[in-house]
Amino acid sequence: MSWLPKKTVVVPVDFSSASADAFQTAMQLVAQPKDLHVLYVALPPATMMSPEGWAAEDASSRMQAAAQQLSNFLAEHQASEVSQFIREGDPGLMIAGYADESRADLIVMPSHGYHGVARVLLGSVTERVLRHAKCPILVLRRRD
Repeated sequence: MSWLPKKTVVVPVDFSSASADAFQTAMQLVAQPKDLHVLYVALPPATMMSPEGWAAEDASSRMQAAAQQLSNFLAEHQASEVSQFIREGDPGLMIAGYADESRADLIVMPSHGYHGVARVLLGSVTERVLRHAKCPILVLRRRD
């Protein structure tokens, strides 16, 4: 199996600097930009709290806001030709599921490197993807 270039590479983004680094790495692993599938997973409203209680924002406006944020991210990185996708649900499961659905050759993602209580409270998306994905995964270390 050849390492480069990959036919389909999935890179999940959360708009952090770590996901921007993963995006740049993934761009180097594909033959052409359309082979890079940039995936943003929106959390379901039941997991988000607002000052008034559970978020009551309707699904279409949340997904439109996510689409705009993803477009802004890609414009900032001069990457309008990549394939972009938005899903809603548990990020780890949705990333693994999308990679399987798209027959990805590779997932490129950062590890935010949470330890101790932060990891218990926030969970580990990367760990969940590692457990559920059927394709190889390139996990990038934090730079700080």
